[in-house]
Amino acid sequence: MPYEIKKVFASLPQVERGVSKIIGGDPVGNTFIYTNGKCVIIRNINDHSRFVNCVRFSPDGNRFATASADGQIYIYDGKTGEKVCALGGGKAHDGGVYAISWSPDSTHLLSASGDKTSKVWDVGANSVVNTFTMGSNILDQQLGCLWQNDHLLSISLSGYINYLDKNNPSKPLRVIKGHSKSIQCLTVHRNGGKSYIYSGSHDGHINYWDSETGENDSFAGKGHTNQVSRMTVDESGQLVSCSMDDTVRYTSVTLRDYSGQGVVKLDVQPKCLAVGPGGYTVVVCIGQIVLLKDQKKCFSIDSPGYEPEAVAVHPSGDMVAVGGTDGNIRLYSLLGTTLKDEGKLLEAKGPVTDLAYSRDGAFLAACDAGKAVTVFSVADGYSEHNVFYGHHAKIVCLAWSPDNEHFASGGMDMMVYVWTLSDPETRVKIQDAHRLHHVSSLAWLDEHTLVTTSHDASVKEWTITY
Repeated sequence: MPYEIKKVFASLPQVERGVSKIIGGDPVGNTFIYTNGKCVIIRNINDHSRFVNCVRFSPDGNRFATASADGQIYIYDGKTGEKVCALGGGKAHDGGVYAISWSPDSTHLLSASGDKTSKVWDVGANSVVNTFTMGSNILDQQLGCLWQNDHLLSISLSGYINYLDKNNPSKPLRVIKGHSKSIQCLTVHRNGGKSYIYSGSHDGHINYWDSETGENDSFAGKGHTNQVSRMTVDESGQLVSCSMDDTVRYTSVTLRDYSGQGVVKLDVQPKCLAVGPGGYTVVVCIGQIVLLKDQKKCFSIDSPGYEPEAVAVHPSGDMVAVGGTDGNIRLYSLLGTTLKDEGKLLEAKGPVTDLAYSRDGAFLAACDAGKAVTVFSVADGYSEHNVFYGHHAKIVCLAWSPDNEHFASGGMDMMVYVWTLSDPETRVKIQDAHRLHHVSSLAWLDEHTLVTTSHDASVKEWTITY
């Protein structure tokens, strides 16, 4: 049962620093340390009045440029260290300059500034060739840039990566709007003949991705203001999400605009939610279970006597399973606008962290902090069907494959397992699925394509072969 990585949608790129001829300058901007052949030279250059943020040699080594918080960019002779000119004759930018990058032929320089612009300079003529105005919001400040072959890129404070167009400075060729904070949850949905991945992060940002191309964008308008803890898509095509801002939001996956969409304010912080047919949403909060019907609160269980942590709604919509930190799963009948405790306890192997019914409703799976996944047979009165062991640390998420025979689990050990329902020993093990952090959420696009995400702020697609 092999697997292979299909796609990686990087939201927080790792950058390996190369060895530069320039060692740097002191914070005040008076002293520079640079190399010349086999020598290291220290000399006082008191041109800058504030912090020096970036120093770069031209590819041919004949010049080096310095950029500072004082808004100035100076060009120096690469052999003698003597100043050649100040770009723009004075200030190159109206704000601090955070990054510069030379063109491959050493004739032009790209700069990025806190004044929300990037500029291309003709160094020989000491003139601006292009000015790219990236916006008016504080998040549009430009903090990094790169000139790689024919590609000009800049990085905004928002974390967005901009592909700059020299022929049309008013509009970037492409903007990659990935996450700049850890991703907490994801879900998938097919819309308009395409499969999309929806991911929610620690800063309240929700992004959607085309699963085939990796093209992505964010919803328009103002959404959640704090961590998105869980989300799913209901039968009416609404993305239902809960957040640490104490709200549940209903956002159309067709319009992709928060404006005018449903928002339900809760009394306490939600942790998890699940949807069922008929417009039902069950939300697990701190010390409370809330039932919503057609985007309105209709029932709640206050102080249930245990701390609820995870919830799942049976595909038929008549039963709700709630997992607690006490290691038990409780069943509730969904009757109109109320939840009725069935008085039945299902035992997991530790504090429950996630729950999921199989697509056909035949089985309920529960993962826990005890590093186990327990599967219960619904037809047999929720009797224990099997227990699956393999993770080396707390399991935090699980999801059933559309084939109802396999399910996946992700844990704090950075591993993903794909289990076979009929045989716990038949499994696919994805070692170090996310090397930088634990797996935070997963979902299936189809029977052979699994999507995972992590606090490393990336989304990955895996092809699973049985």
